[in-house]
Amino acid sequence: MFGLFGRKKPSHPYVRQEDEQTFRVRVRTLRHGDVVEFRFTKAAHIGADEGGGYLFRKPVVSAQHFDRGELVVRFDARYNVTATEGEGVAFIPVSEWED
Repeated sequence: MFGLFGRKKPSHPYVRQEDEQTFRVRVRTLRHGDVVEFRFTKAAHIGADEGGGYLFRKPVVSAQHFDRGELVVRFDARYNVTATEGEGVAFIPVSEWED
């Protein structure tokens, strides 16, 4: 009831919503398997997309091997994740994160 008794069910298998404004995603580079994590917010990082939705697009550069790629997270008008896309990266499911 109202999310008081436990964690809210993840809305998407690759994106975790930490609070009302903040999201987190982890990717693994295809070239060397480096893990890169992104934390982004509605106000600072997510922009409007065509068709009334929202979009988070970010270039990926791993710290260890400087592998490059790009990730895209698409949202509907209510900030529900509708799709994830990656170039040169694979998304890590939230269920596999070690928190």
